[in-house]
Amino acid sequence: MRIIFMGSPTFSVSALESLIKAGHEIIAVYTQPPKEKDRGHHIQKVAVHQRAEELNLTVYTPKTLKSEEEQKIFRKHNADIAVVAAYGLILPKEILNAPKLGCINIHASLLPRWRGAAPIQRAIMEGDQETGITIMQMDEGLDTGDMLMWETISITEKTTTSILHDQLSAIGANLIVKTLQRIENKQITPTPQPNKGVTYAHKLKKEEGLLDWSLPAEKLDQKIRALNPWPGTWFEHGGTMIKVHEATPIKEVNGTPGIIYKSKEHPWVIYCGTGALALNKIQKPGGKPLAVSEFLKGYHVDFK
Repeated sequence: MRIIFMGSPTFSVSALESLIKAGHEIIAVYTQPPKEKDRGHHIQKVAVHQRAEELNLTVYTPKTLKSEEEQKIFRKHNADIAVVAAYGLILPKEILNAPKLGCINIHASLLPRWRGAAPIQRAIMEGDQETGITIMQMDEGLDTGDMLMWETISITEKTTTSILHDQLSAIGANLIVKTLQRIENKQITPTPQPNKGVTYAHKLKKEEGLLDWSLPAEKLDQKIRALNPWPGTWFEHGGTMIKVHEATPIKEVNGTPGIIYKSKEHPWVIYCGTGALALNKIQKPGGKPLAVSEFLKGYHVDFK
């Protein structure tokens, strides 16, 4: 197939590589434009852009696809299909309809749950026990198109965003090749998304990382596993912002939320709304992430 690939972050790179390995012709790669980093001293290309150049593919980085000029360029590719994976721009109707077989999307959730920008993080934050990849035919709605194929994966009590990101990236890369093979062989039947069970994975905000000790310990653990590395989770102690990288919820204890104590097993524990949270790896501003036992060698805490 003559494919236009549209993706930007690391999540999308494995799908691009998988399509090439399967023998498809990538006639154009669309990514987010390079961005200034370090206050403009350094311009950085997104992960897909970097990999596409290494593979000697032609890369396009329009700021919008709404202009007639960009749409004309897109149509001239004469693509069979466009494969989209975390591209980052809204595709107008003219773009969606340009390839012979339209545009299909690799979405990191089991639709219709977690449509939108942050499906991986939201699934962990809400304590979902499973998620997956859905390959869908794109339409003008937000992740509302017909489902073509999907695959499920379990979320455990140890699953973090970085772990799930890599797992879903690999699943997506494998599943998109299977989907295209079925499309070519006319062996696929689009399935409309059910009306029940629709949820939206809204874009992450920095302020969501603040840990509220009135919440259950289990809920805070989900937030910590979901929001690292970005925006990160933190709390304030004695005027210092402490960033939490890893923690363990303790269910069989109860106390006043926010009160700090230590036990034989855990050097720093904080009571929550229900249960308590044992801090495992933390960081202070300007410092490195450290195991709590190491952190406490250079930081004073008055334990109750």
